[in-house]
Amino acid sequence: MLTTDFVPGSPCWIDLGAPDVAAAVAFYGAVFGWEAQSFGEEAEGYAVLRVGGRAVGAVGRLTEAGARSAWTVYFNTPDAGAAAEAVLDAGGTVRLPPTDAGKEGRLAQFTDPQGGRFAVWQPGTMPGMELTDEPGSLCWAELYTTDAAAAKRFYGGLFGWRSSEVPMPGGEGGYTLLTPHGLPPERMFGGLLELRPEHLTLTSGLPYWHPVFTVVDCDATVAKVTAQGGTVQMGPVDAPDIGRMAVCVDPAGADFVLLTPPLTPPTATAEA
Repeated sequence: MLTTDFVPGSPCWIDLGAPDVAAAVAFYGAVFGWEAQSFGEEAEGYAVLRVGGRAVGAVGRLTEAGARSAWTVYFNTPDAGAAAEAVLDAGGTVRLPPTDAGKEGRLAQFTDPQGGRFAVWQPGTMPGMELTDEPGSLCWAELYTTDAAAAKRFYGGLFGWRSSEVPMPGGEGGYTLLTPHGLPPERMFGGLLELRPEHLTLTSGLPYWHPVFTVVDCDATVAKVTAQGGTVQMGPVDAPDIGRMAVCVDPAGADFVLLTPPLTPPTATAEA
């Protein structure tokens, strides 16, 4: 499960790059009940998103040339500079070099060797999200990749993640569960799934990370998504040991997953 007790390699923040910040705030506010606190035009419209006053992420104007609207997952690091060097040494790309964000912390944005985009956050006065694993907040981070073995090597080397394998429903391949270094299986935070490039239609075949948000009622939340102009790629469906879920896309093309979880989490096996 995700917690706000962040350790190196655990997801600690998410933000959305959107072509229209106001439209994104309106959409997600209607879907999740999020409230937005904007930092104004001088910060490219960057706004923190909150549930009950607690930060669950942010949205800002999409400024990177050629980039699609998408959620970015940030992973905790004690040293953004060292992380950037490690990414380069492992064959990845630094899209945004380590940059100070005032007293709040330091960030950097990367691309893994297969093309998946992610970021790191070196905390200062702001550790990260203030709410996780509760309705309206992040409960899981997932990577769709074209090469699971290569992804495990890259991220395992960068963050020290421990991986474990579980079969997909129906025996159609496997799914890799991810846990921060030194923590027990119940602290797993996400997973990765190998897919063929032709199945990654949102990114024209490139791997990508996406967030999974906990909701009380998956079907009711899907209805809100479509009522606000979003679309549904898959579901809602029941997944054994996972819950009821749906893969959605907002009106600007950013994907996210809704999950109403079961009472007990999946069990990790076959550690690697």
